[in-house]
Amino acid sequence: MRRSNPITIAALLATTNAASLDDLCTVSHVQAALPANGTILGLNLLADSVTAAAVYNATVGRESTATYSYCNVTASYTQVGKDNVIPLKFIFPQPPDFQNRWYLAGGGGFSLSSDATGGLPYGAASGATSAGYDAFNFSYDEKVLYGNGSINWDATYAFSYTALGELTKIGKPLTQAFYGLNDTKIYTYFEGCSDGGREGMSQVQRWGEEYDGVVAGAPAFRFAQQQVLHVYPATIEAVNDYYPPPCALAKIVNATIAACDPLDGRTDGVISRTDLCKLNFNLSSLIGESYYCAAQTGTSLGFGFSKRQAPPGGQTSVQPAQNGTITAQDVAVAQGVYDGLHDSNGKRAYLSWQIGSDLSDADPTYNNATSVWELNIPSTGGEYVTKFIQLLDLDNLSDLNNVTYDTLVEWMNIGMIRYLDSLQTTLPDLTPFQSSGGKLLHYHGESDPSIPAASSVHYWQSVRDIMYPGLSDAESRDALSDWYQFYLVPGAAHCGSNSLQPGPYPVDNMATIIDWVESGVKPSRLNATVSSGVNKGEVQALCQWPTRPLWSGNSSEFECVEDLASVESWTYTFDAFKLPVY
Repeated sequence: MRRSNPITIAALLATTNAASLDDLCTVSHVQAALPANGTILGLNLLADSVTAAAVYNATVGRESTATYSYCNVTASYTQVGKDNVIPLKFIFPQPPDFQNRWYLAGGGGFSLSSDATGGLPYGAASGATSAGYDAFNFSYDEKVLYGNGSINWDATYAFSYTALGELTKIGKPLTQAFYGLNDTKIYTYFEGCSDGGREGMSQVQRWGEEYDGVVAGAPAFRFAQQQVLHVYPATIEAVNDYYPPPCALAKIVNATIAACDPLDGRTDGVISRTDLCKLNFNLSSLIGESYYCAAQTGTSLGFGFSKRQAPPGGQTSVQPAQNGTITAQDVAVAQGVYDGLHDSNGKRAYLSWQIGSDLSDADPTYNNATSVWELNIPSTGGEYVTKFIQLLDLDNLSDLNNVTYDTLVEWMNIGMIRYLDSLQTTLPDLTPFQSSGGKLLHYHGESDPSIPAASSVHYWQSVRDIMYPGLSDAESRDALSDWYQFYLVPGAAHCGSNSLQPGPYPVDNMATIIDWVESGVKPSRLNATVSSGVNKGEVQALCQWPTRPLWSGNSSEFECVEDLASVESWTYTFDAFKLPVY
């Protein structure tokens, strides 16, 4: 049995009173600060695993020019009853910079964040976890199966929510003791986008009482539906045996943006009201429009990505020059994607990307030998089916032979039930988080081509309906807004600005959540900055859902209006499933 070193509290306090990074950043001090075994149920800290090293005047992050001095710590723990050792990383700012905060950053795709320095700009201690499956070196999808047919449930639950929750359960008291602040409040924050947003929501749902403020962008809710959705556009093409040239799809997207841009009252290259576009624009009006694209290298993208970058394992092909006119078949593919998946009885299985969003998942691949466009299955959508549904250790589906829309619904249903209490991350009762005073800032790019913006709308609606069932619509919205606010970001892509629509993007979310948590400054709108185009530098105060922006007179100011038809266009019932989909 491993035991912690018997270092006294008196010795700990004597050390921390020195308030010097050199004095605090020692193995003996960190060992003394570790939570005593038995104080965190189910977890035992391993004092003999501790390392500590002071780092001075270091830059962190790819674009940062600021420098920080901090203590770089590693330590490990075991889960009671399991023969495992789980390494952790910690970063403790030098004492003058510490502002009584604990911070975790989310990862992306199938990976937890392995960087523990994210809290430094906020004066926060921070951490990262190997999660029990060596998450510092491997993504979860590489570890989900022990072998064909055998799910690694420890890794699944760790990735889903337990690893980060345990990290915070350890990190908070360790931080307090490290700085000698055992009776002082440590404000606890989580920030992430994409799967990092899902990770943040997992902490709100499962460890809500531990967190004071969470910023969650474009959360990857409902892994079953979300991942299989990436196979849906290719299935449309396979079912109809028609593979539209990517240039035709790009023309449809760009022409839709141009047509729908003015519907929000301002012509600025951004569809700020995709709901009005959905309600008022007919894609069929684009039939016959010409397109041309020069030869290029194209990449098939999947979960967590837009055209800004290619995912690991993404599929790349050389595309020839494309010259033609939009056909009814091209429009049918785009319309099918935007309409979303239905079963053979017309029952809705899932929502889809907003009209005007990039259609990368529908891009076929070009066969240079036969000079024809052929089936292309985005790798992460196909990988989810092979590994998580079929339980085969394969990186992608090889084909869609005999796959119908009902097959996709079946895959979604299998995944939803199998991972209901892990990867779905859709628990709508957030009472522990709300009752402990937590604040949640949730945002989503409206033209996200990876995780549909309506996915976030649906979760917000589920939380409101579950937590405030006896209140009127207006009363429940006001009650929810006191601690949970949701914002759609006009024109934005996946976790960032959109090269197709030069719209705003929020860049100071942590400042907003810190003000809300620590100073009681509740936001009513969310600042977002335009980073490109004719309005570059403009700051827009985004509308809190369910209000929507509407310009008047093409000015730079807009109102946040309520529009019942708009809200209804974002509202879905998934009657293809017998279980509720929150």
